[in-house]
Amino acid sequence: MKSRILLSRCAKSFTCIGLSIAAVSAHAADSFVVRDIRIDGLQRVEPGTVFSYLPIKQGDTFTDDKASAAIRALYATGFFNDVKISTEGDVVIVTVVERPAIGTIDFAGIHEFEKDNLTKALNSVGLSLGRYYDKALVDKAEQELKRQYLTRGYYAAEVTTTISPIDRNRVGLLFSVIEGPNAKIRQINFIGNKVFSSGTLLDEMQLSTPNWFSWYTKNDLYSKEKLTGDLEHVRSYYLNRGYLEFNIESTQVSITPDKQDMYLTITLHEGEPYTISSIKLAGNLLDREAELQKVITVKPGERFSAEKLQATTKAIVDKLGDYGYAFASVNAVPQIDQEHHKVDLTLQVDPGKRVYVRRINVTGNTRTRDEVVRREMRQLESSWFDSSKLALSKDRVNRLGYFTNVDVTTVPVEGTDDQVDVNVDVTEKPTGAITLGAGFSSTDKVVLSAGVSQDNVFGSGTSLSVNVNTAKTFRTLTVTQVDPYFTVDGIRRITDAYYRTVQPLIFSTDSSFRIITVGADTKFGIPFSEADTVYFGIGAEQNRLDVDGQTPQAYLDYVKEFGRVVNNVPVTVGWSRDNRDSALVPSRGYFSQANAEYGTPAGNTTYVKFDAQAQYYYSFARGFVLGLNLQGGYGKGLAGQTFPIFKNYFAGGIGSVRGYEPSSLGPRDATTGDPIGGSRMAVGNIELTFPLPGTGYDRTLRVFTFFDGGNVWGDPAQGGTSTGANGLRYGYGFGLAWISPIGPLKLSLGFPVVKHAGDQYQKFQFQIGTAF
Repeated sequence: MKSRILLSRCAKSFTCIGLSIAAVSAHAADSFVVRDIRIDGLQRVEPGTVFSYLPIKQGDTFTDDKASAAIRALYATGFFNDVKISTEGDVVIVTVVERPAIGTIDFAGIHEFEKDNLTKALNSVGLSLGRYYDKALVDKAEQELKRQYLTRGYYAAEVTTTISPIDRNRVGLLFSVIEGPNAKIRQINFIGNKVFSSGTLLDEMQLSTPNWFSWYTKNDLYSKEKLTGDLEHVRSYYLNRGYLEFNIESTQVSITPDKQDMYLTITLHEGEPYTISSIKLAGNLLDREAELQKVITVKPGERFSAEKLQATTKAIVDKLGDYGYAFASVNAVPQIDQEHHKVDLTLQVDPGKRVYVRRINVTGNTRTRDEVVRREMRQLESSWFDSSKLALSKDRVNRLGYFTNVDVTTVPVEGTDDQVDVNVDVTEKPTGAITLGAGFSSTDKVVLSAGVSQDNVFGSGTSLSVNVNTAKTFRTLTVTQVDPYFTVDGIRRITDAYYRTVQPLIFSTDSSFRIITVGADTKFGIPFSEADTVYFGIGAEQNRLDVDGQTPQAYLDYVKEFGRVVNNVPVTVGWSRDNRDSALVPSRGYFSQANAEYGTPAGNTTYVKFDAQAQYYYSFARGFVLGLNLQGGYGKGLAGQTFPIFKNYFAGGIGSVRGYEPSSLGPRDATTGDPIGGSRMAVGNIELTFPLPGTGYDRTLRVFTFFDGGNVWGDPAQGGTSTGANGLRYGYGFGLAWISPIGPLKLSLGFPVVKHAGDQYQKFQFQIGTAF
């Protein structure tokens, strides 16, 4: 007699499973040993995949319980809409109905987002091509799309999904979106603020009502995350001014029925300002109380400031870290006198245990070699932990310029209490750069500059660059190679090869006079400290002066003295120091350098030339940076010879005195009026940089105002003069600085302070890749 057992798992109801099992159990045949298992209904799923999930194997004893377990196991895979198990004799037959797979995903009605961005959003919730169709997952995808629109302020956005069957048991998904209007913040109200105005508090927030730059910042679109951050900024603003009792009592966000306008209402309790009556140290001070007292910046009698208190606790932790205590903690314990609005502060110090560094791990550098990062580390393996050396190491890795982010963390070593590992996690950025520049004038019309550089060739830390400048009056080609670790001790080698041609008289006369320079030099930089480097170098160059009958007398006199071709073999000695917090967007610190050049008797001319530059940056308010730049040069011929005219200094234009045409300042030829440069130069710049209004504190987009001054002078012993009162020129103006994808961009509009006869002006200038 042949018996048949039929069990099934319905796709939409667990109840039907129980009923099926209960119905057949009363009539079930006796258990038997499974001789074979057959799978029916497969289209895309491999039989081996089914057998791997099936809990029944050949040789097992078949029972109703095992059949039920098999149905549950196969249905749990998500591959099937329906699963049935039946028997024929001692053969188990598994019949399945596969779920359709997702064959296509498309969108309709989207304008705010790119399709690729929405596809990535769906992938994040598990919906992708080839995945089996699941109604619950599609619903989840709809909610994710709505969430994406909410982040852009589209509160009225509607998403509907159309499911269309296609060939080979697949379905196509079409997400149709009605975006509707995006809701903008129309008003932000503060209630309860008496000490500080609403305008002052709004300055501490990212969120704002629409303004002229909202298209870029999107700050007029409500975001819960942004509001949370803004409330913390407001809280910090009060706590940094002594308002210990400050509290945000409520925050109300409302939207109009048409879902186009949003209103924020923030209710505050300000309280009274508190003064610090005393501050003392407690806990384990390691007999270093005097040293720890020196780093305390909070003083009795001052208004309480959470920011200053945090800086003090951090300074104490850092000081303890210098002694090897990597996990020191400092807790500020306040005793508040509410009647007199005073607070006593006790800093409870717990240094923990002194530790040393077991291993330094470098991660994230997919292109840059490990050694490039490791050679910048001043914290060494198998030495005592030193937080100051660790901070210096991080700064040095940052200054390489190869990474967008450098994160240095310390991790305790498991199983020990006196060892840590230092993890240096870097995020690489493209180190190749294209720099472009342009200026406009009434003479050269368009001045173009371009450069291609690679600061990290093959991940070795070696840089190579090619720069070209071209205009109607000059052309320059320079190739530079820098090896920052020419030796293992950190000696830097800089090699330059260059070609320059200048036609200074092309606009004033019909002269074809040119100065053509071809040369190369090599310098070695020897580090004498963490910030100081001394340079020694030697070079060789040839200068050819192509003169004609209309060439200025100064050039004719020089050719008469030295000939049309002048060879020069200079040696140089230099020094530089850089402790800026960033070479790209500095906000504090200074940079200084000096260089001396001596034209040796191995060439046709002997001379000395001295150059110096100093920059200083000071951040005196949030986002405001004052930058000062001063540079000067002095040259003189030796043994009675004239200073080489091809070594003359020039000034004017961007990077010098803005508002004047490039290289237009200084002595001029008496006949043609052309600037011929001079042997002495001085330039000074004052620049105030601050965030672009409406962009918060974004350091990548800033505005600046400037005041420049300077000029070029000739050698008085040779009759050199400069034009204008006191020989100085001044310019002022404003501009925009942007860290663009292809490099730092500066746009400036400059105006001369006082105009002098013969001066040449240039108001608008821009350049990519410059500092001042």
